[in-house]
Amino acid sequence: MSRRDLHQQVTDTIIQQLENGVVPWHQPWNSPDATFGLPNNYSTGNYYRGVNIMLLWTSAAKNQFCTNEWGSFKQWNEKKQTIRRGEKGTMIVYYDTMEKEVDGEIQKIPFLKSSIVFNRCQLASFTAADVKDGPRSDLVSRIKAVDQFIANTGVEVEYHVGKACFTLPADKIFMPYPEFFIETPTCTATEGYYSTLLHELTHWTGGPERLNRKYGKEQGDKDYATEELVGELGNAFLCAGFEISVLQSGDHANYIAHWLNVLKQNKHCIFAAASQASKAVDFLHGLQPKG
Repeated sequence: MSRRDLHQQVTDTIIQQLENGVVPWHQPWNSPDATFGLPNNYSTGNYYRGVNIMLLWTSAAKNQFCTNEWGSFKQWNEKKQTIRRGEKGTMIVYYDTMEKEVDGEIQKIPFLKSSIVFNRCQLASFTAADVKDGPRSDLVSRIKAVDQFIANTGVEVEYHVGKACFTLPADKIFMPYPEFFIETPTCTATEGYYSTLLHELTHWTGGPERLNRKYGKEQGDKDYATEELVGELGNAFLCAGFEISVLQSGDHANYIAHWLNVLKQNKHCIFAAASQASKAVDFLHGLQPKG
């Protein structure tokens, strides 16, 4: 890749984060690891410098990684570690030099090169217990009735360090480790955990082998917005049935503004989403044992 392309790619990465409301030169203090600090190379022990700090902080915030340890595929391999299948690395850059004749003299000309590194959280061997100074106790109290309800659906739930989501290609729910749910002024760790999981379970019902809803492709897409509202309402309906408080958004003002904007743009959205959410809840109840 040319020098110009790499510089543009790095710049575009920073711009994209700013447009998403993330300041890449601010350390992601909301990480579960209270001592996140500067990113460092696990193999050499050296700290990354310059623009690479922002690139790695940006990746950590985006993927909710909770360690500051990074290494290349080869470096992790040398430590007898393997990267989890399907994980994507993060690009870092560095300058190299090449010799070129300029006005009859051989000069060393700097140029930019790229490399790919992986966070410790992306290792196949990684568990929540590997987080230094991370959560030491699970604040989530298990609710047997809800756990059994979810188990009866047959959904596959995988725990990881990262955000909660349902992915269609894998057809499973990814959830943060329960240890990473904390008490907030508006809900307990238990309420936050189950509210999050039931939201993703509602999304799961829309799979092609189930209710076959249109998920949409990206934010701003009409189907995407409707599906997100289906998740919100389905979660609210399920939580009400189990007498669980719904997890409140961290940025409540922007959260409300977003949905106001969606509903103002499409007056039919709330009706369609509410109907589909009720169908999703009915579908989940239909998977429970009879009698």
